[in-house]
Amino acid sequence: MKQRGRYIILSFVMLVLGFLISFSYQLTNEKKEGHSLSSGQWKEEYKAREQLIGQEEENKKLQRELFEKQTSVRKFEESLKAEKQSYSTLVDQAEKYRMYTGETGVKGQGIQVTLKDASYVPEGENVNNYIVHEGHIFKVLNELLISGAAAVSVNGQRMFSDSYLFCNGPVVTVNGNQFPAPFVISAIGNPDVLEKALNISGGVIDQLAYDNVVVTVEKKDIRMDASLQDESTP
Repeated sequence: MKQRGRYIILSFVMLVLGFLISFSYQLTNEKKEGHSLSSGQWKEEYKAREQLIGQEEENKKLQRELFEKQTSVRKFEESLKAEKQSYSTLVDQAEKYRMYTGETGVKGQGIQVTLKDASYVPEGENVNNYIVHEGHIFKVLNELLISGAAAVSVNGQRMFSDSYLFCNGPVVTVNGNQFPAPFVISAIGNPDVLEKALNISGGVIDQLAYDNVVVTVEKKDIRMDASLQDESTP
C-alpha cells in the first residue's frame, strides 16, 4: 500500500514538472515570435531606412546649395552697395558741376562786397576818377576766386569762365545787362578767409580806396539762383 502511494505521488510530481516544462517552452516560443520579423516586415524596414538615408543626403545637398545661394546673394548685395555709392558720388559730382555751370541754384555762407562811386568829386577833377569801373570789379572777383570762393555774382548775375563785363559810360554791362553803381559782388565760401584776403595790407580794398571807390564788406548767407544765359551774350 505504501509502495503504491509513492507511485501516485511520484506520478503527480512528474505531471506537474511536465506541465511546467511545457508551459515554459511555449512561453519562450511566443516571446521569440513576438520579437522576430517576417520577411515582408524586414523588407519594409530596410526600404524605410534607405529612404531616410536618401532624404538625409538630399537635405545635405540642399543645405550646400542654400549656403552657395546665400553667398551669391551677399556678394550681389555688396556689389549693389558699391554701385549705389558710385552712383551717389556721380550724382554729387553732377550736382557740383551744375552748380559751377549755373544750371542749379546755390547757397551758403560767404561775403557781400559793395562798390560805390565816390560821394564827392572835387571841383575841376575828372569824374571818371571817382566812379567804379570794370577793372575795380575784376580785382574783387579775382581775389575772391583765388581765395577759394565757390561761386560769385555781380548784381545777381552769376559769373563764369565765359562771362564778361565792361564799362559803358556811367554803367557797367554784366553778361549783357547794364547796371549803374552801386555794384554788389556776392561770393560763397569761407567768410573769414575771403574777408581777410580782401583786407590784406596793400591788397584789393586799399587799392580801391586809393582809386576813390567806396567799399563795404559784409559777412552773410548768400543765395544765388540758377542762371540762364542772356540772349545777347556772344
